[in-house]
Amino acid sequence: MSEAALDIADLRVGFSQQEAVRGVSLSVGRGETHCLVGESGCGKSMTALAVMGLLPRAARRTAAHLRFEQTDLVGLSDRGMNRLRGDRIGMIFQEPMTSLNPAFTVGSQMTEIYRRHRGGFWGGSRAAASEHAAALLARVGISGPERRLTQFPHQLSGGLRQRVMIASALLCDPALLIADEPTTALDVTVQADILRLLQRLQQELGLALLLITHDLGVVARIADRVSVMYAGEIVEHAPVAALFARPSHPYTRGLLDSLPIPGKTARGEPLGSIPGTVPRLAPGFVGCPFRDRCAHAAPACSADVPWREAAPDHFYRCILP
Repeated sequence: MSEAALDIADLRVGFSQQEAVRGVSLSVGRGETHCLVGESGCGKSMTALAVMGLLPRAARRTAAHLRFEQTDLVGLSDRGMNRLRGDRIGMIFQEPMTSLNPAFTVGSQMTEIYRRHRGGFWGGSRAAASEHAAALLARVGISGPERRLTQFPHQLSGGLRQRVMIASALLCDPALLIADEPTTALDVTVQADILRLLQRLQQELGLALLLITHDLGVVARIADRVSVMYAGEIVEHAPVAALFARPSHPYTRGLLDSLPIPGKTARGEPLGSIPGTVPRLAPGFVGCPFRDRCAHAAPACSADVPWREAAPDHFYRCILP
């Protein structure tokens, strides 16, 4: 893997009665697409918010290190994070309608980002900022970008709003882009367009892309490496081809078994499922969090579960060999 743009070691996010992120470690190389995958409520978005320093005030964040390029984000001041957010680190949030301010035009929101990071809020040229914003809108496939800058978010379709969010995240040429479920609220055709757009931009700009999703079809199409997350923990790391060819953790196998396979799954054939629900884990929980839903659970699952190596660069956390 190339030099890591983002390197996370033992990241934990806790609240008074629950640990939302439990010892997450992963890295994203320059020019790499790393997918963080798992069902809803497993801590994917909380991990992204912890990286961005956007956690609720009630949350506690700790890590052995949380390093972006040469900067450890754990000890960084609010002013230091404000310099990085929107500049060197961009983020595409889940729902663009709630992420864009309905009271301001698309242009005013995009130019504010650019002017804050390129010459100060009052120092940057408004005309230059508008020109740059229009160029980014055109780059992400929006026709008539100058007209779109004068419109409000509610005047745009869901696909256009998502493209605006992508353009906003790229305004200052970030080294790292975090995309949190960027295709969730879109129809299938628009989803495909957005994924192609992300792939093209990632290749053209050499971005480190951390893509958060629960859609394994998206993972198969866009990822270089994958981290499977369950109940706040990473349970399997693998290159994307190895994960689909040889899933090693029971949870990963359960996710893949629930997918229909074109040409193999017969019409009306029942799909696999994982019984039960994701547990709420109190601080101090020990053992495999999947054990209550796992057909292979054993007494050893209640103790600290080791990491195993299935193949080079393919690791999983389970008692099963």
